[in-house]
Amino acid sequence: MTEHTNKQFDADLESVRSQFLQMGGVVEAMIQESVAAVPTGDLDLVEKVREREKQVNRHEVEIDERISLILARHQPTAIDLRTLLAVSKMLTDMERCGDEAEKIANTVRRMYDTEQRHIPVIELRHMADSVGRMLHNVLDAFARLDPIQAAQVVRSDKEVDREWKGALRNLITYMMEDPRTISRAIDMVFIARALERIGDHAKNMAERVIYMVKGADVRHTGVKNAERQARGDEDTPSSEQRPGVDA
Repeated sequence: MTEHTNKQFDADLESVRSQFLQMGGVVEAMIQESVAAVPTGDLDLVEKVREREKQVNRHEVEIDERISLILARHQPTAIDLRTLLAVSKMLTDMERCGDEAEKIANTVRRMYDTEQRHIPVIELRHMADSVGRMLHNVLDAFARLDPIQAAQVVRSDKEVDREWKGALRNLITYMMEDPRTISRAIDMVFIARALERIGDHAKNMAERVIYMVKGADVRHTGVKNAERQARGDEDTPSSEQRPGVDA
């Protein structure tokens, strides 16, 4: 490529990276607002989340178009091609994080519209904070091209999974002890499940960051292998870290 073409390619690539980070910032706000609405039933927050979902969808379409144009106009080197492919895949996960946040907001609306008083009190704030940090950290890892931080996000998903299982156990207990809470407890299960899914999507994006920087596909290979690849260790994975086994 000529120098002019190189400069244009770099500008186009940076534009994709920048817009993806903007999209991530909108999704972060959606998660915070939807969770804040759970204990209060604040419908203003619910509407903010719904409006932000439209922004997320616009970002997704625009970034997809930008990537297609870059691939059509330029011949990316291996690492730049990995970046474009990684962002393309991460777009889907980021958009789905927004979808899950909107599901939480819609569930809140349903809970409070029916004026159901028997709402089980279960603390989801810690779980919400955990998935919020995961998303923030994966965006930071992406911006800084930091595979070590990305690997930490992969590990964090285990804690979110434990919190999800704990929340489910507590909600089942509520339903068994007081049948009046069953309808609302089911709504709370949907909210907790949406948070757990956001954690899953953040983990997926973290794995893509490792691929983008290191060229290593760490999906389905376990946490320890993700951490080893992020560090650049070249040891052969042991049996407990081979694909299909979660180390």
